Amino acid sequence: MSILVVGSVAFDAIQTPFGKVDRCLGGSATYFSVAASFFTEVDLVAVVGDDFTDDDLSIFRGRNVNLDGLQRVAGAKTFFWSGEYGFDLNVAKTRDTQLNVFADFKPELSEKHRNPDVLFLANIQPDLQLDVLKQCRRPRLVALDTMNLWIATAKESLTRILREVDLVVINEAEVRQYTEEANLIKGARQILALGPKTLVVKRGEYGVMMITADAVFAAPAYPLEAVFDPTGAGDTFAGGFLGYLASRAEVTDRDLRRAIIFGSVLASFTVEKFSLDRLREITLNDVYDRYQEFRALTHFDDHEQ
Repeated sequence: MSILVVGSVAFDAIQTPFGKVDRCLGGSATYFSVAASFFTEVDLVAVVGDDFTDDDLSIFRGRNVNLDGLQRVAGAKTFFWSGEYGFDLNVAKTRDTQLNVFADFKPELSEKHRNPDVLFLANIQPDLQLDVLKQCRRPRLVALDTMNLWIATAKESLTRILREVDLVVINEAEVRQYTEEANLIKGARQILALGPKTLVVKRGEYGVMMITADAVFAAPAYPLEAVFDPTGAGDTFAGGFLGYLASRAEVTDRDLRRAIIFGSVLASFTVEKFSLDRLREITLNDVYDRYQEFRALTHFDDHEQ
């Protein structure tokens, strides 16, 4: 099964208490595509400037990522974000955002891209997300991500697209911001009432919670001694999560729970180095090894003595 992802490919400049980089690969669709490609084929739709070099493209080489939908705009620069983190790595402070080619990004899907098995609407303006969905023949699974900016500035548009999707990936603060509900479970239920069947709530160092109409499932974050850069961890999680689901013949509750762990595993690798440097190094065997460690971490014997 294939995934179509529409989102950003970008350059980042990042500073954390453990170091800094002035130019590295970033963007929601970049992290998502690389993570999902461990499990399935990915079609990437995004836009870059002519400052995005062949060397930058090397992150996708040797992976199941199709770049036919990656548009290059001559004479323009690629989307750029600069941010820094303090010792609370859950909170990023934006220093600079330059939309560049992303300011005029209006995805036009080719005939090949209009029939995906799984569609992931990465973090772009909600009206664009809805336009992309309308260009597709209905995929078997439609998921989206969003951010605090769209909740603050385009809430009505966000509500319209939320009514049309099957699954929402969102962080804890965004659930509270959108619903104006302090209790996370109550807030999640409000979003599910709009139409999505599944809500996956990213909780940073506290892990992930998945809420459906019938169940709540929570998983911790994988314990790490070295966390260098949390940028892209949420997009990596989404890629691992949906990549695993796309590799399954059907999506059961058991598959959803396994997908949560695979997404968490890949996110745990991402934060160990800056940008996508750690994801460049690992293999699928490394992913499965850490999956087993994660399984042992959360397993307990409920047999009564």
